[in-house]
Formats: sequence, C-alpha cells, structure tokens
Amino acid sequence: MTQVTPTGGRRPADSPAQPAVREHRRAARRAGAPGDAADTSAADRQSGTAGQPGTDLAAVEAATLAARYGLLPSSRRPSLVEYIQRLWSRRHFIMTFATAQTATQYSGARLGQLWHLLTPLLNAAVYYLIFGLLLKTSRGLADPNQFISFLVIGIFLWTFINRSITSGAKSIPTNLSLVRALHFPRACLPIAGAIVELEHLLISLIVMVVIVLLRGEPLTVEWLIFLPTLGLLTIFCVGMSLIFGRLGARLPDVVQLLPFSLRAWMYASGVFYNIDRLTANHPTLSAVMQVNPVAVYVDLGRAALLHGFDVPPHGWLLGGFWAALALVFGFIFFWRAEARYGRG
Repeated sequence: MTQVTPTGGRRPADSPAQPAVREHRRAARRAGAPGDAADTSAADRQSGTAGQPGTDLAAVEAATLAARYGLLPSSRRPSLVEYIQRLWSRRHFIMTFATAQTATQYSGARLGQLWHLLTPLLNAAVYYLIFGLLLKTSRGLADPNQFISFLVIGIFLWTFINRSITSGAKSIPTNLSLVRALHFPRACLPIAGAIVELEHLLISLIVMVVIVLLRGEPLTVEWLIFLPTLGLLTIFCVGMSLIFGRLGARLPDVVQLLPFSLRAWMYASGVFYNIDRLTANHPTLSAVMQVNPVAVYVDLGRAALLHGFDVPPHGWLLGGFWAALALVFGFIFFWRAEARYGRG
C-alpha cells in the first residue's frame, strides 16, 4: 500500500511502528530547549557517550516500542506458572527429542540397541561374581537362592537412577549449541534425559522379569505393585535430573565428581545386600539407611516381585515423599536459573 506525497509522488505506507517513532521524535524536539541541550551534553560527557548523538534517543525509542507492542527481553525468566505452561506446550518436543536420543545412542556400535540390555546384565554379572560368590552376601537373605533375582532388581533400578542423574548433569553442556540457538524452556533437556533412561529401563525390565521367573518366582497379583513403584521412581529421577541439570550447567566439575559420589551412594543403598540383616546390631544406622531414597525404591521393587519380601514400614509414604520433594524442589531450583543457561 502507498501514500500520495504533496508533490504528487508516491511513497510506501508507514509500518505500525513508524508513527510511534515520529511522535517520540517530535516530542523530543519540542522538549529540546537550549538549557536542556547543555544538560544533555554534560550528561553525555559524564557517561562516556559524548559524540554519539541519538544514543539516548535510540534507547528510549526502543523501550517505547517494546512497551507499545508487548516485546520482552529474550533472557527474561518467566513466572513459574508461565514456565509450566511453556513446558507443557513443548511436551511433544520433549518426547521426540528423547526418542531420537534413544535411537542414536548406540548407532555407532555393532550390537546397536542390544547394549540397552547388555549393560545392566553385565553389571549384574560382575556384581554377582564379587558380592555373591566372593563376599557371600547372599547369606544375608532368608532364601539364598533368591540372591540373583534380588541382585538383578537392585542393579536395574539403581542403573535408572544413576544414569538419570548423570544425563541431567550433562544435559545443558552437551546441548549448548541448541540452548544458544533456540528459545525454549531449558527444563526440556534434563526431563528428556530422564525419559531416555526410562525407555532404557523399560527395555531392560523384559530381561529382568525373565530372570526372576526363571529363578522360580511365582507370577502373582502382587507384581502389579511394581507399577506405582516405577511411577514414583520416575518422578524422583526427573526431579534429580533437574537438580543436577542446573549444577552441571554452572559447575562443570560436578560431572567429574559424580561417578565417585554415585558409587558411594550405591554402596550405602542395599543394592547388593540386605540392610536389615547387615545392620541388625546397629538400629540407628539401620533406620538411617532405610530412609535412603534409593533403598526405599529398591525395597519396594523387591517386595513386588520377590516372594517373602514385604513392603518396608512406611515404604509407600517415604516413596511418595522423596518423589514429591525431588520434583518440586528440583523444578523450582532449575527454573530460578532459567535466564542464565548458555550464557557466560
């Protein structure tokens, strides 16, 4: 669309922003008395902007236009409710991103996706050799023949927790180019990392169930208890992934320290042994170890799949508490640094 000039010519029509700019400039010229100009020049000299006519005017014009058209800085941290809404709107991106990572993780290996099954199986075999045959921790069970199933359940659930935390810590640094190129809720990355590990666990559960059945465990209705256990564990892992997502983004050394701290956590969680029997003479130590979230979820999983294992006292209460605490604290903790990811 064009407009006719006083001389009969034609020029392009104004964009929506141009009338506001011209009005602001006219107001600035009307206010530009000699005294004001002197004050402005003095201020420019003090601020180091002397010799840059229009610097302040351009900044004011930009602010005016931003306010007029509702523009906000790209680095602004949204409110918590707005952030949740944005994250929900990206749910399809999270699932697609997670699925793509799962499909490409072992694409360069000859065995490919079989490593999702082989990794926890090989870990279980190594730990069985050490703790089952050499250290004889199977004697801590009422039925030593259950030790293989006991160990496999613990290893598979611990692997899910371990890998979720590790992938969360690496989620921002390994996707830094994506963070700097696109504007989206950064929580998508650690959440997608936890979903990737959940997909790995679901594949591994097939092998775990086969092993448990081959070891003589009956298939009962109590196995359904494993589903809410898996749900609470997933929520816990998402929360932990968010916590370490922020720590890994701001403190690169966290990623280097994680293998050592996670290994210590594993040894204190009853993955290879029965906490009750090992700490029978130390009730205070036993109580502390029993509230450990890893021990809680591992015990709930074993109570669902192994005959003779009962749900520990307050097991469901503790499982729900740790899941809620990790998710709420982790989400808020990660959100508060939203504007700083990928900067500096």
